[in-house]
Amino acid sequence: MGKGDYLGEFELVVLMALSRIDGDAYGMTIYDEIRNATQREVAIPSVYVTLTRLEKKGFVSSTLGESTAARGGRAKKFYQLEPDGVAALNRSLDMLDRLSKGMRTDTVPTK
Repeated sequence: MGKGDYLGEFELVVLMALSRIDGDAYGMTIYDEIRNATQREVAIPSVYVTLTRLEKKGFVSSTLGESTAARGGRAKKFYQLEPDGVAALNRSLDMLDRLSKGMRTDTVPTK
């Protein structure tokens, strides 16, 4: 595996959140899932930027819903995880799992 074979931290968070959502996933539901699951404040634009990057990589795909008057004539963009995204997610999670085996968290190593 070379550089770029693993997801960045926030890419990993976004794909994990997307994989947890049952049904229609759009920017705000993904954002809410991240905030609720991580107790971390994130900027909504960072979610959209990351989704765009993941879509360019072929890890997620999107479709437009119907335009509604309530949204000012704009349509929601729905996202779904693609097989390459599942593979990338699994590679990164496996790598983290391997790295964490034998890890000591009870003490700080001394030099």
